[in-house]
Amino acid sequence: MIVGILKEIKTLENRVAMTPAGVEVMTEHGHTVLVEKGAGVGSGFEDKDYAASGAKIIKTAKEIYARSEMVMHVKEPQPSEYGMIRKDQIVFTYLHLAADKSLTKAMVKTNSIDIAYETIQKADGSLPLLIPMSEVAGRMAINQGSKYLEMEFGGEGVLLGGVPGVEPATVLVIGAGTVGTQAAKMACGLGARVYVVDSCLSRLRYLNDIMPSNCFTLMSSPATIRRLIQEADLVIGSVLIPGAKAPKLVTRGMLKTMKKGAVMVDVAIDQGGCFETSKATTHKDPIFTIDGVIHYCVANMPGAVAKTSTLALTNATLPYALEIANKGWKRAMKENPEIRKGANVIRGEVTFKGVADAFDMPLVSVDKFL
Repeated sequence: MIVGILKEIKTLENRVAMTPAGVEVMTEHGHTVLVEKGAGVGSGFEDKDYAASGAKIIKTAKEIYARSEMVMHVKEPQPSEYGMIRKDQIVFTYLHLAADKSLTKAMVKTNSIDIAYETIQKADGSLPLLIPMSEVAGRMAINQGSKYLEMEFGGEGVLLGGVPGVEPATVLVIGAGTVGTQAAKMACGLGARVYVVDSCLSRLRYLNDIMPSNCFTLMSSPATIRRLIQEADLVIGSVLIPGAKAPKLVTRGMLKTMKKGAVMVDVAIDQGGCFETSKATTHKDPIFTIDGVIHYCVANMPGAVAKTSTLALTNATLPYALEIANKGWKRAMKENPEIRKGANVIRGEVTFKGVADAFDMPLVSVDKFL
């Protein structure tokens, strides 16, 4: 198969969909890998590194799309790319369609085979291609949140861990999945008082066993969130419903009860955000303030630490990309239910329930195409 690795064009997105080591594996299996010129520079990989691994360096995205049977991105295709995507071309990337109606309609119109990293799912319910970026984003959420608590940015001027004689900050983590767990670990390590709320009691039991004594687990409810948000200096939104829009768990009304200069980091923004007041921002312009509360809602947080993120992402995506290339998308989906769950749009039909539900569109079974 001819596989194209595209340069990311989303604002300040420095990740790349495959490392030179990944290219070497693909070429060893007989596949041709086309890499757009400069695609890996932001992650520390030069064109010569890819060429040494067997890739062909291509000058433009247009040529990559024209020649490739499968194209790989990190982030979703941007409007300038919609017209380049061909019928029956495999697009393998993070799509987050349920949060973007215009993107969904554009992908439907292309009649391509759209396989989303974020909905590939194992039998145990885990999301293997979302986990590594969630690990990065969860840890970054605390780094960014603590930074914007500084008075230079309008924050309340609180140090997360406090100092001897001064109490630490209070961190509220909404959602105890991968992002929430990593955020809680970082915040606890800095010495903050951390509350983690979730609706899954077994998950809370697990965290209660492994987390240090400055972490407190509570069953999530509107009343609990309303109470804790008044005490919080930093709120991390880390709720995920695979492939579907995130629920709005922090309302506009709750902001009026919060401390002025408190910070909210919405890691769920790729799926529409779990704060009612959230809107996607970029690394170039990451924050905005409503009712005196700072919002950080960058939709591609791991792009800021591109080298770590690219290595972690390729570790996870390469086995799936290789299987799709080896077998073709139909056979790969027939034989691997994890890949079948990644199918979001096939030949103009929405095949993932969360996307269909988000926009009241017809849902077609993947089996129709297999």
